[in-house]
Amino acid sequence: MTRNILVKPIVSEKSERDISKLNRYTFIVDKKANKLEIKKAVETMFGTTVVEVNTSISPAKLKSRNTKSGVVKGRISAYKKAFVTLAEGEELDIYGKVEE
Repeated sequence: MTRNILVKPIVSEKSERDISKLNRYTFIVDKKANKLEIKKAVETMFGTTVVEVNTSISPAKLKSRNTKSGVVKGRISAYKKAFVTLAEGEELDIYGKVEE
């Protein structure tokens, strides 16, 4: 039984700062994945050495917005984030090849 552990990388100003200063990458991962599975997935997918993995679960949030027909209420699902620290001098190519 195989599942996708890494869902997608998080690209934000804070995660970019962590990449440049701490060599730490942030991913949204499967909620049932543990730290050892996340470490193994990153090492096999990108071929790098992972030093540390920290995780956090963000709770679901209620959201509402105003439309012509009234207020529409909904929610954003809960998700799990993984903060992956790589060995010194290594980096991930999460953007792929960008042509200028």
